[in-house]
Amino acid sequence: MAKTIFHPETDQIELTTVLEALSDPIRRDIILGLFEDGEQNCSAFNGLSSKTNLTYHYVRLREAGLTRTRQMGTHRLITLRADEIESRFPGLLAAILAAARTERLQRQAQGLPDALSSPKVAGGEHHGEDGA
Repeated sequence: MAKTIFHPETDQIELTTVLEALSDPIRRDIILGLFEDGEQNCSAFNGLSSKTNLTYHYVRLREAGLTRTRQMGTHRLITLRADEIESRFPGLLAAILAAARTERLQRQAQGLPDALSSPKVAGGEHHGEDGA
């Protein structure tokens, strides 16, 4: 039987926890990717960091209430809880997304690679448990 994945209820999401979770640039890139592309398999963000490190980031985002993870066979799919975050903290997500886009543009202007523009891995690549 599959392990239950914890997600805080909307009224349990705390501003300090959300801001702490969003303090990391990798997590901001994940949020931006989810906003722009919708629900993603965990492997969609492999270009950002190692699988182990990404698992840590997925857990932080989920436990902060920013994402929802659902199990689909051996895959975990991540969704941004945009409507819930907007209802709890109006305008916060828009400000975070704008800042994340600015950071991406600055990286591109400096000639740094845009990890989110790397090809996304199709659904069959990732197997097994991860922390998403």
